[in-house]
Amino acid sequence: MNPSTALSIDSIPQRNVRDSFAITIAPLYIEEIYNLADDRANGAVVLMSGTVRDRTDGQAVVALEYQAYEPMAVRVFQQIATEIRRLWPDANRIVIHHRIGRLQVGEISVLVAVGCPHRGEAFAACQYAIDTLKHNAPIWKKEHWADGSSSWVSIGACEDAGH
Repeated sequence: MNPSTALSIDSIPQRNVRDSFAITIAPLYIEEIYNLADDRANGAVVLMSGTVRDRTDGQAVVALEYQAYEPMAVRVFQQIATEIRRLWPDANRIVIHHRIGRLQVGEISVLVAVGCPHRGEAFAACQYAIDTLKHNAPIWKKEHWADGSSSWVSIGACEDAGH
């Protein structure tokens, strides 16, 4: 299924108790997020891990610092899940966790997982979730470069989830 409408920030999210959304300073663990998305009805769990990489536009990165407006970010995560269930009604579980604080190169900044009966819908829903999160969630990052300089950017201004 191809999403043809953008997620409206005004839409009322319908919380599914099997889903999990978080903004956290604590490290993220793939196994924990996978287990939250797993369900006996799943034929697939697709998990996307965004990590801090060591270069941005040719500049050496030493760390990223994330900040978020947490209540609104979690609401956006819930809206994403609501839209996923509209577009892919068989989605069983949706998990979106994003870190805040200072992260070193190699650390996980975001984990998104979607469990569905079939792999095609799980892949599509997971990609929709991360792309929409990056566009709509009030999350910002400060890039700290090896030369000692730094700058803040919205994650929506970034090309992919690891950035």
